[in-house]
Amino acid sequence: MKFTQNFRQGQAQVQTQKLAMTQQLQQSIKMLQFGTDDLLSFLNDKMLENPLIDVSVSDMDTQYLESSHYNKLQDNDTTDWINQIPENEQSLFHYLIEQIHLNYRDTPLRKISLFLIEFIDTNGYLTISIEEAMAINRVSYIEVLDALTLIQMLEPAGVGARNLQECLMLQTERDDEAPNQAYLVLEEYFDDLANRKWQRIEKKLGLSLKEIQEIFDYIQKLHPNPAAIFSSDEDSLIYPDLVVKVDKETDTITISSTKAGKPEVNFQSNYFERMSRQGDKEVEKYLNEKKAEYEWLKKSLEQRGDTILRVGKEIVKRQSNFFLKDSHPLKPMKLKEIANDLSLHESTISRAVNGKYLTTEFGVFELRSFFTTGLEQKNSSDVIATSDIKETIKELIEDENKAKPLSDQKLVDLLKEKNIDISRRTVAKYREELGIQSSTKRKRFDY
Repeated sequence: MKFTQNFRQGQAQVQTQKLAMTQQLQQSIKMLQFGTDDLLSFLNDKMLENPLIDVSVSDMDTQYLESSHYNKLQDNDTTDWINQIPENEQSLFHYLIEQIHLNYRDTPLRKISLFLIEFIDTNGYLTISIEEAMAINRVSYIEVLDALTLIQMLEPAGVGARNLQECLMLQTERDDEAPNQAYLVLEEYFDDLANRKWQRIEKKLGLSLKEIQEIFDYIQKLHPNPAAIFSSDEDSLIYPDLVVKVDKETDTITISSTKAGKPEVNFQSNYFERMSRQGDKEVEKYLNEKKAEYEWLKKSLEQRGDTILRVGKEIVKRQSNFFLKDSHPLKPMKLKEIANDLSLHESTISRAVNGKYLTTEFGVFELRSFFTTGLEQKNSSDVIATSDIKETIKELIEDENKAKPLSDQKLVDLLKEKNIDISRRTVAKYREELGIQSSTKRKRFDY
């Protein structure tokens, strides 16, 4: 009996420690995935809960004030960065996270949904494929699809869509005032509607041209970017996490962290010492708990910065040509490769690159933009970055004879001459992703 009693007591202690670790781990993950504004909001909440914590924001360095990348700032602007954040503004990321926690139970499906939210851009579109999400989370296609469905039920309507067609369908599905058959037309005859081939729709669905016109007019009023209300180009200001400097004479690249515009936590030592003099054990216990929370928060903030810098260094090492060459080429690179090199989980890399930026003399870039897919060539082991293929297609079309624009098959042939071997279907897909119309629609008769 004595042995059993001791065993139970030890078991309870282990469970308590595990719970505390889980809570701290969750907050560390939050801090890594937050961008600057969300991080500041999170730390301000902690400051309200803990009287020993003070949050401040580092002034923007002079070099950034003079940079053309921050030309939204005037020379006489002050550096009161906290007041530049709109009082009632909430980020899309925060808004979606709150809805997830409010509406859905803590299940494996909710965890996948929280993961997918990290890949929703500022317009509300999902930027990761279901296959990539399956591989990273080691779950099935159905599980990812179900998690995405949960996201697509959130506000604003259309969020989580993978393309414009799906975005419009999601909005129409929720609208009780949508014209009859509008959803069906979007689902089955989206291209015909967009290209005004209404006779085909009329024949297939038995709708009158007037009804089709009403559907078309209705769709024109929907929002192609459902999350636009959460961001404003006029008010937005990016605080880069990393600074990259290039010496082209020696082909040397240096990368460092910047504290510009970044929140910091400071210890309220005067308050701590004043309260400690009271000699009250309860007060002393409370102060020690709050001091421990401050120390953990400061350490987590430092680890966040270190992780972003480590990931940034690895990205710069792998994509050195982007910084050294005037054409800024990118080579294929996956999250998994960086994760393996740094002995980190792919989800950690994902959180470290989303919403984090580096600045150079020629622009500001989000870290996740350096991850590109590629295509293996049929007759060699070479892998060409998708972004490079798209750029080549774009250049070919820009240089084409406007009276005789290049067909997709002709583009295939020209790409082969440049040692890029891809199918006509792939060319059409990339052309559409670039927002370039087909050859028949590009043809101009004034040449």
